[in-house]
Amino acid sequence: MDLNLTEEQSILRDSLSNFLSETYSFEKRRPRLTGEADDAAIWRSLAVDLGILGASFDEAHGGLGGTAVDTMIIMEQLGRNLVLEPFLETVVLAGGVLRRSSAASAGEFIERIIAGDLRATLAFAEPQARYAWRDVATSASKRGAGYVLNGHKAVVVGAPEADLLIVSARTGGERRDRRGISLFAVDKAAKGLELRTYRTIDGKRAAEVYLEDVAVDAGALLTPEGEGYPLLEQVIDEGTAAICAEASGVLRRLLDDTVEYTKQRKQFGVPIGSFQALQHRMVDMLIQVEQATSISLMATLELGGPDRAKAVSAAKAQVGGACRFVGHNAIQLHGGMGITDELAVSHFFKRATVIEAQFGSTDHHLARYERLALPVRQGAAAAVAA
Repeated sequence: MDLNLTEEQSILRDSLSNFLSETYSFEKRRPRLTGEADDAAIWRSLAVDLGILGASFDEAHGGLGGTAVDTMIIMEQLGRNLVLEPFLETVVLAGGVLRRSSAASAGEFIERIIAGDLRATLAFAEPQARYAWRDVATSASKRGAGYVLNGHKAVVVGAPEADLLIVSARTGGERRDRRGISLFAVDKAAKGLELRTYRTIDGKRAAEVYLEDVAVDAGALLTPEGEGYPLLEQVIDEGTAAICAEASGVLRRLLDDTVEYTKQRKQFGVPIGSFQALQHRMVDMLIQVEQATSISLMATLELGGPDRAKAVSAAKAQVGGACRFVGHNAIQLHGGMGITDELAVSHFFKRATVIEAQFGSTDHHLARYERLALPVRQGAAAAVAA
């Protein structure tokens, strides 16, 4: 298997890297954390100047017809620059549902996303569910030709700036059943939909979403009624692989900034980077970064195969451990400076900390991997016994 990037993928990586280096420096990013800067120009540039909002969509909708590897390249560069814009939420999560939906409205939504005119997010998590995405208490009851939604979605990242929410709601079955879950496109301005917004520790914007008798027409249903969970699970796995790629960019910056700092910080009249014990620690950090990058690529390549879930959980568990190890060592080697808001390393550390838990903690994905691998091990044992 050729794991080298194609010429087009290299151009994509370099173009995005150059753009972000010029327009998304740490100092230019900081005003966005407090809402003092308008990010509309950045989003428009991602759509029009670079075209990355259409990278994973079909050419029939005006996209570039790219692959999961293209998304991986984009996410890694967004991670290296701590980009706050909701690419993951709009393109990977909401877009992942829309490009597989047969609803008449899906194509229109996609075209607006590609043009930079629509931001969207996937509202799937609930307070009682933890990482069991099938634990859905939000209900969708038929009323006339449409549906009425009631429920509470928790920590919906990207909801404050979104125009469209894709909401998982139960149209049948019991609360934790896999069957009976449907996905609906809900306008954020819909009557009865209320958001309580806040900043997450990594600077992104999220919201608690409350739905009280939110009426939608039949065209809002994006999946066959009651059959949305397999698609939801697949899209969340794709989102998990995407943040693993993002993590490799975040971790690379943590390592690079730490190495540079140890060359400048002096103790006993010499740079602390000359101390062998600290060199060993930075080598261990490098190993973790390289392992995270490699396993992220492996998970990306498996997204279309039968071992998707197992590969994604293996990657997330490895990346989660790397986020903890590299992040903690970066902070320790920076000393007290490492936790100050003025230093970029503290912001990268916060994002790495969030990634470790996002879409499932390290422990969750270790348990999931073990559960998925168990039938394989049992089959191998039975074959040996026979």
